[in-house]
Amino acid sequence: MQISGGSLKSLIFACKSDIMIATATIETLKSAVRNIPDFPVKGIQFKDITTAIKRPELLHLIVDEIAGYYQKKGVTKVVAIESRGFITGGALAYKLDAGLIPVRKPGKLPAETYSKTYDLEYGQDALEIHRDALQPDDIVLLHDDLLATGGTALAAVELIKLFDVRQIYFSFIIELDFLKGRQKLSPPFDVRSIIHF
Repeated sequence: MQISGGSLKSLIFACKSDIMIATATIETLKSAVRNIPDFPVKGIQFKDITTAIKRPELLHLIVDEIAGYYQKKGVTKVVAIESRGFITGGALAYKLDAGLIPVRKPGKLPAETYSKTYDLEYGQDALEIHRDALQPDDIVLLHDDLLATGGTALAAVELIKLFDVRQIYFSFIIELDFLKGRQKLSPPFDVRSIIHF
């Protein structure tokens, strides 16, 4: 295929425009996340994604951005963490042609579960997964809305490791870089976040 000088300039301009639009859109997404001081306890700056996901174009951006990255990684299950991980986790499972596995707080899952207790920035909690949720040949995308200290994600991965799955990837919408949660997960895991605070 031969491209004329004029066509090449148009192509380069279009590519640059796409990059600028993508950058601007990520910044728009970041600015759409609402900050709520002292929630759920004093001293916590809560990042609220509801102000972003109520806008269809930003919800599309989140799902398309994450799914696009993992499209060719062979993901068979999306493991979504309660509760905000469920919001986009289902859409990601659909886009990736994968199953959806909920990881929930204690007492929410009806069948037999594995359980893991973990520390939060403001206390302690626990997560559970059904004992028949995963198989050893699964490739898992573990998804949540936010990576802070990494305690919740680490508890979830400890549950997933009980199934001896082939691969685990981590996906977050937001990462609070100053809390260094990534250091608990990577290496050995592939960790990706769309926006950083």
